[in-house]
Amino acid sequence: MSATEESVGTLDDVQLPAAGTWEIDPVHSQVSFVVRHMVVAKVRGKFAKFTGTIQVAENHQDSKVEATIDAASIDTSEPNRDNHIRSADFLDVEHYPVITFTALGPIHKGGTEFALSGDLTIRGVTKPVTLEAEYLGVATHPQMGTRMGISATGEINKDDFGVLYNAALESGGFILGKTIRLELEVEAVKKA
Repeated sequence: MSATEESVGTLDDVQLPAAGTWEIDPVHSQVSFVVRHMVVAKVRGKFAKFTGTIQVAENHQDSKVEATIDAASIDTSEPNRDNHIRSADFLDVEHYPVITFTALGPIHKGGTEFALSGDLTIRGVTKPVTLEAEYLGVATHPQMGTRMGISATGEINKDDFGVLYNAALESGGFILGKTIRLELEVEAVKKA
């Protein structure tokens, strides 16, 4: 199948993916974040385990996204820090083992740009979040199937989700910034 056969039409000359179920491929996707540390630096991390589906509707505004992240799979390249983030000070993975995101209806902003608003649940607290997304297109490979790509970013306030751990610095400010930048690279495989 060609990319053209897997499209449902165009929107501002953008070939949209075919209607159906697209499963997120965790091997070729990444769920990562960035947070300020001690005001002067940024720490990056990612989650190693996650699953998700994108239900593309004939009318793209009726499409749905559902994703689940294994909170304990956090990886900031520092095991002691990762263990602290898993604790009740941060993600409290013993009581809240998953982070979820559900969304309905991307809003086309022009060209390949979309906004995706949904509900993010961390530590049992659900808050609305909007991701700025770029649709990267569809490609087909004989062994790997038909795939689409999406990049997305957004920001959340950690305090909104009950992650209140912090400490003041003598020089002013806090050890951790309140704003966490989310960075997603998604490759999804067409299943049905």
